Amino acid sequence: MLTNTLSAPQGLHLGTAFETLSGQVTLDAPDVGAVAVVGLGYVGLPTALGLLAAGTEVIGIDASAERLEAIRGGEVDLLPSDLERLSQFNGDPRFTLTDDPGALARARTVLVCVPTPVDRHLAPDLRALTAAAATVVEHAVPGQLLMLTSTTYVGTTRDLLTEPLTERGFTVGEDIFVAFSPERIDPGNARHTQDTTPRVVGGAGQETVDRAISVLSRTASSVYVLPSPEAAEMTKLWENTFRAVNIALANEFADNCRVLGLDPIPVIEAASTKPFGFMPFYPGPGVGGHCIPCDPHYLLWQLRAERSTSPLVEAAMNAIAGRPRKVVRRVREALGERGKPLTGARILIVGMAYKPGVEDLRESPALEIFDELVHEGAQVRFTDSMVRAARVAGGIQESVIAPEDHEWDLVLVHTVHPGADLTWLNDRDDVLDATYRLDSVNARETL
Repeated sequence: MLTNTLSAPQGLHLGTAFETLSGQVTLDAPDVGAVAVVGLGYVGLPTALGLLAAGTEVIGIDASAERLEAIRGGEVDLLPSDLERLSQFNGDPRFTLTDDPGALARARTVLVCVPTPVDRHLAPDLRALTAAAATVVEHAVPGQLLMLTSTTYVGTTRDLLTEPLTERGFTVGEDIFVAFSPERIDPGNARHTQDTTPRVVGGAGQETVDRAISVLSRTASSVYVLPSPEAAEMTKLWENTFRAVNIALANEFADNCRVLGLDPIPVIEAASTKPFGFMPFYPGPGVGGHCIPCDPHYLLWQLRAERSTSPLVEAAMNAIAGRPRKVVRRVREALGERGKPLTGARILIVGMAYKPGVEDLRESPALEIFDELVHEGAQVRFTDSMVRAARVAGGIQESVIAPEDHEWDLVLVHTVHPGADLTWLNDRDDVLDATYRLDSVNARETL
């Protein structure tokens, strides 16, 4: 039974956490009214589809007309289960798609799901979130619940929602309600979906919490209540900082194993048999996507503003940033061992997406690796069953369709998608495996 059995902080109680099964809410769940989802990207669209599957009316709002057309046409990067939902609900009268913020007034709840990247100085780029929050505040009506879900610095909900609403004359917690519940969507992960993943939420006052639980319980397996939006904001930063630090450690451990002549994967898997005090993380060519390369920098930025620091996190993020350059060094070494210079070498990168199972190139280490190899004079191509083309050094390049029919001086394996046929690599002696997982390639080298 998927119910919330967690204890509430002092002064709060969990209210009613409703049972969910396959995205459907049981009949005793109250009507949450229409929910507006602002931002229909990698997080917002699956969120909207989950709410629709739970019987909720959804108003999907996105500033990009191109994005809205892609959604209407079903031409978006989603899990197969979400694509099926999109096909089911496209055209449904309960699903409105619009770029008109005036539609916000129809919603009883507004969820803000917009990207929060970092800029080239590794400082928070809050332009999308600031604009979305300002729009939500401008169109807010009494009785609404406004909830941010984008990863951000501690205090954002207060700065972008609570204080502007107060300036408009609202009394937060009485005639309008504000909460923060960080998204927990892992693109390409069919095992841990939003329907099976708990949510956390922080809001001011019991009615806010009860309202938030009613909405979140429509798609989440359970809801954990925190005493404030700030605590919920920090929770998400901790989650992804934890991952970043451990990925950096796994990469360094793999480097240590190479020095000692060991394969790190059997060692990590052996350590994983310990049922306590250990959680496996695996090495690779770097990290990408919208979370791990960015989110810890929100924490570091805020700590610097408070004249504080986190040396361990700083070191981990520096190591992560330097990983693609280490891959390029290993490519140079591997070629050198074969008596070939990097300049002029024909190199194929297998997999440009930042992780298996997605076509997402955001912050993918492969982009930096590709560009650096080109800068060093190599002739670089890529093949990826999910990425048809990529903007790289020299312009737009298309994926090589039949890489086995070409001559390569070195094949660098960056990402292996589920179901990818890489048997053509098995008998090659020029494979550098940055995933550490291609056991079938007898003569492979790793980073």
